[in-house]
Amino acid sequence: MINFLHTFEPQRIFISLGWLQIYYYGLFIVLGILLGIFMINKIISYYPKNLQIEKEIIIDLCFWTILSGILGARLYHVFLEFNYYIQNPINIFKIWNGGIAIHGAILSGGITLFYLARKYKINLLFLGAVSSVGLSIGQAIGRFGNYFNQELFGLPTDRPWGIPISIENRPDIFKEFEFFHPTFLYESLGSFLIFLILILGHYLIIKKKQIHDFSFLIIINIYFIFYSLLRFFLEFIRIDHTLIFAGLRWPQIISLLIIFFSILVSFLLIKYKNYVKK
Repeated sequence: MINFLHTFEPQRIFISLGWLQIYYYGLFIVLGILLGIFMINKIISYYPKNLQIEKEIIIDLCFWTILSGILGARLYHVFLEFNYYIQNPINIFKIWNGGIAIHGAILSGGITLFYLARKYKINLLFLGAVSSVGLSIGQAIGRFGNYFNQELFGLPTDRPWGIPISIENRPDIFKEFEFFHPTFLYESLGSFLIFLILILGHYLIIKKKQIHDFSFLIIINIYFIFYSLLRFFLEFIRIDHTLIFAGLRWPQIISLLIIFFSILVSFLLIKYKNYVKK
């Protein structure tokens, strides 16, 4: 695997049939989405009947949440790169070239999930807890699209797992370097580990019959805190352009805010739970 990464030079196009071109970027996003939907269905099936959701409703939930997530992810990216896209507006629609930001997907997808949970009268925290499983495995698969697009790689490295980047895709200050940190792989492996932790969390909830809102919130916060920590530290070696504030990259600032908010919500809920018991 290490030798493969070090020598293989990925191409963006998976299949080319005349005017029809299928990109690896889109392929891995679709694979991530499909596997995420499968895992959400699987997790829900193990919960009691009062939490079961009809297949038609699950499909509706997934369709609108994914659609809004992709749209939000793209708009968020365009906002962060506003100066570029205001000069190249047609490129806003070229999503196959990359450029979707996970924080935008989480925000827009979360808002949609909130609306749909109310519409179908589904427990929002339960929905968030099972969705986090699908989201984490979807991210683990989808990140390989960045690899084939040769984007979002890290600093130059002489490690044996460093990936070769074509000279046209290297930042000007790193033109003389050939191999770079595969941050896509680091994030993919980290996301897969989070996925396993979330699966374990759901297993313990079901086995110990701790099926209540507090348990669901813990699952949601595990995702938010662990992924935010992963993203925060990876940003130290990523070299793609982003806003810088107070010496930190913009995704690091967002990650810290998510961690703070997640811990705060957990603390307040625990305090409220202990107060009710008295």
